[in-house]
Amino acid sequence: MTGALAVSRSDRIICGAALVAAALTGVLRYAPIGTVLPFVVGAVALALLASVVGRAVEALGDRLGAGATGVLQSALGNLPELFVGIFALRAGLVGVIQAALVGSILANVLLVLGLAFLAGGLRHGTQRFDSARAREISVLLLLAVAALAVPSLASSLHTAAAAHENTLSEIVAVVLLLVFAASVPSSLRKSAAESDGEEPHAARWPLPVAMVVLGVASIGAAFVSDWFVHALEPAVKSLGISDTFAGLIIVAIAGNAVENVVGIQLAFAGRTDYAVSVVLNSPLQIALVLIPALVLLSQFLGGATLTLALPPLLLAALVVAALVAAYVVVDGESTWLEGATLIGLYVVVATAFWWG
Repeated sequence: MTGALAVSRSDRIICGAALVAAALTGVLRYAPIGTVLPFVVGAVALALLASVVGRAVEALGDRLGAGATGVLQSALGNLPELFVGIFALRAGLVGVIQAALVGSILANVLLVLGLAFLAGGLRHGTQRFDSARAREISVLLLLAVAALAVPSLASSLHTAAAAHENTLSEIVAVVLLLVFAASVPSSLRKSAAESDGEEPHAARWPLPVAMVVLGVASIGAAFVSDWFVHALEPAVKSLGISDTFAGLIIVAIAGNAVENVVGIQLAFAGRTDYAVSVVLNSPLQIALVLIPALVLLSQFLGGATLTLALPPLLLAALVVAALVAAYVVVDGESTWLEGATLIGLYVVVATAFWWG
């Protein structure tokens, strides 16, 4: 099969739509039409580019294997969010990026996991998944959230460490990155063991096509992220939305649109093991990699400095979400009612941040 034929029609449509949306975002950046339209188009472009990155990584995984694909996905799947964070910090939008990072975790462990359980439960009834894998991910997430909470508590309680907020945040960031590095070999070994019984199959994309598409999409995400952040502040003011709500809900959902849709589709198709893994791995990588990376990078970007001293309500929402998610998945079963409950909790949390 030739390279052109190996790329499916749906893949070509997604790639084309991402290219058009990215180009339109650039046009609106330098010839703005209102304040809301550039923001909406930028969010759509980011979601489409994230989808292209995901498809390219999956195509590479056809050759690299499941274990290496998981590591690659964790490194590249959050590229749009990383770029948004970098440009938001350079623009001084610390509150927005703090809310967006926490919002990404909340959206996955409450909204997306809830929708996945709801969709799968309504179609298949009680669904079962690998409780050991889910428990390992949720424990790592709890440990990461606990580490992220320390600088916030030090600041809120006015301890001696509060005067060294930057240093404490940097130390926590380094520790979390080391924990992630330590978890990679275990992930590779488990994935390799699980794939022993799988039959080999043809790669969906030719290797050169996958690499070129991945490179172009990653570069495009960097530009679109800059334009999206430029459109963010005027759009938020025009709509009368608080910076915290915009980051926690709108930016977070836009940046995780691909994982959101994929996780729900997998649960609806009855592939609950994979759905739970996809949904929970995304917030885990945000907590262990993306947040620490932005904390360390902010020291050299020349804009605002990102610390881990979160506002009390933001921290409380993060801790509650991690605890609830761990409790829900520990038994290895899911029902539609559990999904509805998670969604309800997400609505309550989102409402609490509507006013700022």
